Amino acid sequence: MSAARSSRRSGGKPASGRSSSRSTSRAGVKRKPLSPAAEKAIAARTADHAAASVRNADRPGAAKRASLAARTASSRASAPRRQNGPRGLGGEQVEGRQAVRELLLAGTRRVREVWVATDMDDAVVLNDIAELAMSMGVPVRDVTKAKLFAEAKTESPQGVLARAWQLPEVELDDLVEQPKGSPPPFLLMVDGVTDPGNLGALLRSAECAGVTGVVLPLHRAVHVTPTVTKAAAGAVEYLPMALVGGLPTAIRHLQERGVWVIGLDGSGRHPLFDLPVATDPVALVLGAEGKGLSRLVRERCDAVANIPLMGRLDSLNVAAAGALACYEITRRRLGT
Repeated sequence: MSAARSSRRSGGKPASGRSSSRSTSRAGVKRKPLSPAAEKAIAARTADHAAASVRNADRPGAAKRASLAARTASSRASAPRRQNGPRGLGGEQVEGRQAVRELLLAGTRRVREVWVATDMDDAVVLNDIAELAMSMGVPVRDVTKAKLFAEAKTESPQGVLARAWQLPEVELDDLVEQPKGSPPPFLLMVDGVTDPGNLGALLRSAECAGVTGVVLPLHRAVHVTPTVTKAAAGAVEYLPMALVGGLPTAIRHLQERGVWVIGLDGSGRHPLFDLPVATDPVALVLGAEGKGLSRLVRERCDAVANIPLMGRLDSLNVAAAGALACYEITRRRLGT
């Protein structure tokens, strides 16, 4: 592999007002002072988020998404691009407490409004999210549980949803161009995963494991839906993502940029735990459950790895397999 790698390197409109107890607009309306308990909770969460940002400063997370998007204006003549359709990944509606809280704290895109159900038993938690939104100047609407559930796209929105600008899409080359002094690129590519719950869980594990970017195919795969954002629990706010017309072409382009591309499949020839490329620029490719990697994607990978299974079942859920694979790369990079 080393010889091959050496040669490769050379060559919306806000909704109307709400009850008088909370602010309904970004400007021109005087907010009611926050309670001491709410101020303390907001300060604690903001401090936790700031500490996490410092720990992740060497990864292209929330603070770096804007700079990644800005670089898309550069010439990318050789990179595979999406030819038609509007830019953006979706994700305009975010549901679930953790997902909405991270949307507010990340600050990577504008939040248009937050809806909160006021007639739920655990309204204290929801009020905390509402106070956080108002402290950031985001309009908050008090609604009944029935109204919120009628508006929700997931089965369990947990009493809160938000509407925001769609997630920005970045170019494939941007995922490879890591800031100076940062670890090598660690990418995740998804081949034909159509279940939004699986994709969301996979993105959550990937973000926690230190993945620096995600590549999604334009066709025959799920993109960022409300179910994905809820299952991802805020990970979509920190993971730069690129949409490509075809994974085989994207794989070839990454290889030309010096990135090892490793497929993950039950019939792979190499045990995942024996791969020697974890500390190099690497991209993991995960296939759909049942079908696995498509034929052309499999052929384009530098190697196809398997996860040893010791029980009687012959496969893992794609989200579980992805979590294991991502953390194996992380373990090797940490030198443990």
